[in-house]
Amino acid sequence: VSTQSTWGGLKVLHMDRNNYYGAECASLNLEQLFAKFGKGAPDASWGKSHLYNVDLCPKLLMAGGELVKILRQTVANRYSMEFTLIEGSFVCRDGKIHKVPANDREALSSSLMGMFEKRRAAKFLSWVEDYDPANPKTHKGWDIKKMPMQAVFKEFSLDSKTIDFLGHAAALHTNDDYLAKPAEETIQKLKLYADSVSMYGSSPYVYPMYGLGDLPQAFARLCAVYGGTYMLNKPVDKILFDEEGKFSGVESGGEIARAPLVVGDPSYFLEYDKCVKVGRVVRCICLMDHPIPNMPNQCKSCQIIIPQNELGRKNDMYIICICFVHKVCPDGMYIALVSTTVETGNPEAELEPGLRMLGPIREKFTMVSDLYAPKTDGRQDKCFISQSMDATTHFESAAHDILDLYRRIMGKDYDVDASIDAHGGGGHHE
Repeated sequence: VSTQSTWGGLKVLHMDRNNYYGAECASLNLEQLFAKFGKGAPDASWGKSHLYNVDLCPKLLMAGGELVKILRQTVANRYSMEFTLIEGSFVCRDGKIHKVPANDREALSSSLMGMFEKRRAAKFLSWVEDYDPANPKTHKGWDIKKMPMQAVFKEFSLDSKTIDFLGHAAALHTNDDYLAKPAEETIQKLKLYADSVSMYGSSPYVYPMYGLGDLPQAFARLCAVYGGTYMLNKPVDKILFDEEGKFSGVESGGEIARAPLVVGDPSYFLEYDKCVKVGRVVRCICLMDHPIPNMPNQCKSCQIIIPQNELGRKNDMYIICICFVHKVCPDGMYIALVSTTVETGNPEAELEPGLRMLGPIREKFTMVSDLYAPKTDGRQDKCFISQSMDATTHFESAAHDILDLYRRIMGKDYDVDASIDAHGGGGHHE
């Protein structure tokens, strides 16, 4: 957001209380990781600390998604960032792991369904592929902007288990609330998933080499190129407001910086009653010396979604695995994450179904975090606040939040397909 704002003509001061980039999206080396979780110093058997780049909040990028478009438009080429394909996208059904079908051809060969259900799913996915919002001939006479998604599924006579993997593992909804909402959003999500798979052939997800920590660093550097000032290890002691309750500045170490607006994550605004708690998320980072067992085609990297109904829960469970191929750990090592939205008083126990799928774990690091959302859109008090990182293991919800922040601040949509020049950044050079 700070980089986008500099292109929009704003002068940006970016303050971070941490001495590293990325806050809860930071990547830590092994010594930093052990220290953060109070586990002392890792012994020599782990290998060199700097060979580990462990994300505190690992998330994958949808190949055709909004964040990848923003990265290509901004930092990917400028800073020679490399991305590698995640080998597979899977869903857990009846305790077994299956590839998520993205189109009618994959549906017909999927092990998730019986023969007749395969045909019904293939017919549905074929219609999704052909659907064009601008062409009424592809709408089958339905008003998709009003018709609930549940009614669309019913038109194709899809059973509940098929609806489960389509809604949760392909459209990436986190619960079943979407079924009662207009179908257009889900149809577009399914199209995005299929388009992302078609880009590389086996999976919709990519991941940056050396971990997510390079992303905030790259954006910070680009922000500086276009006139922004970035300060690490700079705590915000106090947020200041004028007599009308509007933001007026921040105080740090006895110094005051004045500005017409502020942008930040919820943790900076909790004492000012600007956020509301919307839940909790539990994450467990696991270091292993083997891939996840029983994976199709012996995948070394993957995302697995366990739909809520598979576990009798209200929210899905997510598993991702990355490894030495992505330059985030030494050869032969693997990093897995299991996460979900907390539903009970024993969050770590809720992860057991996912942890059991991983096999032996050398070391694990568990954290429970509160989730917050802003109370207002920020237009009145000039405090533009993001949402907390949710339990999902992909960046789609975070990308939507970034674009929403830009819309609220600048009063217009961010064009992810435009050039840097079109956003006002063409007059600056490194």
